Amino acid sequence: MASLSFSSLALPPSQSRKVLASAPYNGALKPIVVRGDPPTFVSAPGRRIVAVGDLHGDLAKARCALETAGVLSSDGQDLWTGGETVLIQLGDILDRGEDEIAILSLLRSLDVQANVVGGAVFQVNGNHETMNVEGDFRYVDPGAFDECIDFLEHLDGHGYNWEEAFVSWISVSESWKEDRRKSQSGWGPWQLLKRQKGVLARSTLLRPGGPLARELSRHGVAIKVEDWLFCHGGLLPHHVAYGVERLNKEVSCWMRGGSGEDIDDLEIPFLATRGYDSVVWNRLYSREPADMSFRKQQICSVAEETLGSLDAKAIVVGHTPQPSGANSKCNEKIWCIDVGMSSGVFNSRPEVLEIVDNRARILRSSADSFAGLEAVDYI
Repeated sequence: MASLSFSSLALPPSQSRKVLASAPYNGALKPIVVRGDPPTFVSAPGRRIVAVGDLHGDLAKARCALETAGVLSSDGQDLWTGGETVLIQLGDILDRGEDEIAILSLLRSLDVQANVVGGAVFQVNGNHETMNVEGDFRYVDPGAFDECIDFLEHLDGHGYNWEEAFVSWISVSESWKEDRRKSQSGWGPWQLLKRQKGVLARSTLLRPGGPLARELSRHGVAIKVEDWLFCHGGLLPHHVAYGVERLNKEVSCWMRGGSGEDIDDLEIPFLATRGYDSVVWNRLYSREPADMSFRKQQICSVAEETLGSLDAKAIVVGHTPQPSGANSKCNEKIWCIDVGMSSGVFNSRPEVLEIVDNRARILRSSADSFAGLEAVDYI
C-alpha cells in the first residue's frame, strides 16, 4: 500500500471560478458567471438546470440518474452529453456505498467536459461529507474503506499528482475493485489488518487538510443558480442573516485545514454543519410534519421568508428520502428530491429535477430496468 505520510500527499488546489472561461458551444447563451469561492451565486442565463439528490456511494445508480438527467452518455464512456446544461448534485455522495471516490471523480470529469461546451457541474456538501471530515466513519461501507486504500495506491502511481489521479480514477476504479476481490483472503488476522489500513487511508484522505477533504472544500453547503436555491438539508432565515457566502467560506476553510493553524484546534462551522437546524442537517422542508395543517403553514412561511431574502423562486433539498418519490410543496416553493436511490438506502429508481424557463418537473427512470424514462409535466 502507498505510504500514508501526510507530508507526501500532493494537495488539490483551492480553485475560484469567477467566469467559466470557455465560450458557449453554440454561441447563443451568455457565459456562466460565478460569485464566491466556493461558488455561491451563479448566473447561468437561458440554461437548462438539472438537480440530482443523494447518491451514497452507488455508482450504478449515480450513472443512471445522470443518464436520466440527459448529461451522461449511456455507452459506458462517461461522456458529458448535457451541452450547456447546469447540473447540481445535492451532497451525500459519501457513506452507505462502496464507490464514493469514483462518483466524486465522475462529477469532476463531467465538470471539466461541460466547461468546454458552456455547461457546468456544481456540488454542495451534505451531512455525510461533513461527518467524514470530522472523522465520523459510522456509516462507511466496508468496500469504501477498500476504495480508500486502492485510491491511495493509485495516487502513488501518479506521483501524487492529485488532478491527474483524481480525474482518472473513474476510468480505472472498477478494475481495481475487481482485482481486489480476486485477491481477497478470508483469513481473520488479514481482515483485521485490512480494516486498520482502510481506516488509516480514509483518515489520511478526509481529515481537515487531507487531499480529499480539500477536494470537497471546492464546494459549499448552499448555492443559488439563477432564481433557484440548492442545499442538502435546508436554508433557514438565520442562515441567510449570517450570510450564505460566509457559511460556504467557513466550511471550505475548515475542510482545507484552516490557514496554518493546528488542525486539532480548528473550530467546526456549527451553523452550517452541526445541530438539528444547521444547513446540512435540518429536515424542516423535507420531512412531513405530524400536525399537517398547522405545521405546514409554518414551514411554508419560513420557506417564503428565506426565499424572499435571497430573491429566489424555490429551494431544492435532499437529505430525507421520500418514499413516494420526489415531490414539491408550498405551491412549488420547496422541492424534495432525495429518493433514496442508493442500494444502501431504499434502492429505489433514480429521479432527478429538471428546470427549464423557471418551470420544474421530475424525470424518472423506468421502474425496473432503469433504461427508460418518465417525465412528470412541468408545474
